[in-house]
Amino acid sequence: MSMKVIPEITRKRIQELVAKGKRLDGRAFHEYRPIKIEAGIVEKAEGSAQVSIGLTKVLVGVKVNTGEPFPDTPDEG
Repeated sequence: MSMKVIPEITRKRIQELVAKGKRLDGRAFHEYRPIKIEAGIVEKAEGSAQVSIGLTKVLVGVKVNTGEPFPDTPDEG
């Protein structure tokens, strides 16, 4: 029985929020999470950025190293 009670409560709460035009986190359907973009985060990388969407964060970095091309592709790379 307890296995059904929680989903029933959750379902009713979701139905109430939908009727009010809200999501579970309180945002309206047309609202999005805060977005933040920061460049130059990693000092030792040639390029880096951190992107935050709400509480989700992604950090990327790029390193570049010049070198000699492979013998079979001397005009590439």
